[in-house]
Amino acid sequence: MSGEPGRAGGAPRTLSAEDVSAGYGAGDIIHRISVRARPGEVASIVGPNGSGKSTLLKALTGLIQMSSGKVRLGERDITGLPSEEVARAGIGYVPQVDDVFVPLTVRENLEMGGYLLPGRQVGDRVDRVLTVFPRLRQMLTRRAGRLSGGERKMLAMGRVLMLGPAVFMLDEPTANLAPRIASELLTEHVRALAADGAAVLIVEQRARAVLAISDHTYVLGGGQVLMQGTPAELAADPAFTESFLGGRSVAG
Repeated sequence: MSGEPGRAGGAPRTLSAEDVSAGYGAGDIIHRISVRARPGEVASIVGPNGSGKSTLLKALTGLIQMSSGKVRLGERDITGLPSEEVARAGIGYVPQVDDVFVPLTVRENLEMGGYLLPGRQVGDRVDRVLTVFPRLRQMLTRRAGRLSGGERKMLAMGRVLMLGPAVFMLDEPTANLAPRIASELLTEHVRALAADGAAVLIVEQRARAVLAISDHTYVLGGGQVLMQGTPAELAADPAFTESFLGGRSVAG
């Protein structure tokens, strides 16, 4: 492994998870789930509350222990690694809650995101993040607790971007955001991460909105993958449109 985290100095890599099962001690919540996120693409995970979406991301990032399955980043097996080693390998994770350090300023949050970097690189990485999220530049001295919901989520993604990860995992980034702000976050910022060469794996409740930016979508239910495909393929499936899109196609 390179001493440099993320994609710096290395080629983009595909995240592959095969037959992953995991839970919180009493038993597995997800069962033999396989997903893949490719460089330059957005893979989304949708499904009802309690279907195991967030549990899957926590298992892939080493926050909870897997009971079975394999996870690879490129050619490297990262199965069972602790969360810090998963981050070093090149996976960035933005949780749904507790995604920024509220008492710290925007700049301090970004600098904290670069904790695995040599000190001399932190300033350059902050500048790079501000080119991706230019709105944050005018807020560098503002405490994160004073940001709007959309601004806070941009900061959370920017903090993860500090390490230049090969893969971004986002857990419901539009939760509690107004529809217009949620749409902007998905179409402008999440899609831009993939356009920059990263693989994006996103859990999202707003099925219609996330399908509009996705290259591939997995539908979870009862801790299993019920169906998967491109947005066009899923939109042609009456079972999907009836359950997740109110009986209307994505284009409807």
